Amino acid sequence: MNITLKIWRQKNEHAKGKFVTYKLDDVSKEMTFLEMLDYLNEKLIKEGDDPVAFDSDCREGICGMCGLYINGRPNGPKKGVTACQLSMSVFKDGDTITVEPWRAKAFPVIKDLIVNRNAFDKIIQVGGYISVTTGSAPEANSIPVKKENAERAFDAGICIGCGACVAACKNASAMLFIGAKVSQLALLPQGRVEAKERVKAMVAKMDELGFGNCTNTGACEAECPKEIKLTNIARLNREFYKAHLC
Repeated sequence: MNITLKIWRQKNEHAKGKFVTYKLDDVSKEMTFLEMLDYLNEKLIKEGDDPVAFDSDCREGICGMCGLYINGRPNGPKKGVTACQLSMSVFKDGDTITVEPWRAKAFPVIKDLIVNRNAFDKIIQVGGYISVTTGSAPEANSIPVKKENAERAFDAGICIGCGACVAACKNASAMLFIGAKVSQLALLPQGRVEAKERVKAMVAKMDELGFGNCTNTGACEAECPKEIKLTNIARLNREFYKAHLC
């Protein structure tokens, strides 16, 4: 399979970036998208060119490092997968593929396709910790949790903090990310102790770091590789209002 790549190249946060076109021959449909980029970089290195910088770690859809904007969509055209899980079989021979970094004020470009997502770490840090002592594994029924709440907490807890929600949102909002993190703890009794302080601190830090607000377009849910639901944003709003009213 022969493809044309238009890749964003940028030396650092302050440099002016531009799209550079590369042509690749003999791309296997069995490759993942990142393996295809590896193939490109091997070619560039052999030709004496600077390889394309991109982020990756586990390459199993777990770590959330491989955020790429592919043909105008976070992580590409296939729903519910990260860029490292995206197969080249979804593309056709002769296709032109445009690859960009996440676009958000809070995610400055480090180099090429790599952005600095430390803003998410700062939001998590101000969220604090759970003061309830757990010790060793407790007896299963010692802290009763409704099955419905436990399932919702697990569903929220699968957020990998990749930033696709921010990249998809026209306002670069981090509400889905924060909603998932707040929901995960707010639904469980262990997380209720610090619930008020947690939600106020995380929302304040989100605003401080330059993320936008939610206008309910639903783009974040549509592009989230873990399919985190918008209901988590609704729960975040309820927790936020309760924290200020109670």
